[in-house]
Amino acid sequence: QVQLVESGGGLVQPGGSLRLSCAFTGSNFNLYNMGWYRQAPGKQREWVANIGFSFTTNYADSVKGRFTISRDNAKNTVYLQMDNLEPEDTAVYFCNTGTGGRMYWGQGTQVTVSS
Repeated sequence: QVQLVESGGGLVQPGGSLRLSCAFTGSNFNLYNMGWYRQAPGKQREWVANIGFSFTTNYADSVKGRFTISRDNAKNTVYLQMDNLEPEDTAVYFCNTGTGGRMYWGQGTQVTVSS
């Protein structure tokens, strides 16, 4: 059974940085593709970034050049380094993975960008 727990959210001023973490519980973390999504108030959940088991990364255009996704297979953890944050980045951020046709989500962590 896979469980995901996000942490690292908070309140930050525009232009600031945060690093989100997602702790994976289960087996064979190194074989999973991992992703980050976000959901702003009144909006649909949207994809932010993903990292494959081979460490290949992809980013939404809205965060490209500002966010960096990474993983530490020794710690069963995926990270999202967020730099130069903008008010439009305010959302609940969710960690995601899937296997065998089933999707797994964490509970989310709130990121608020405001002066």
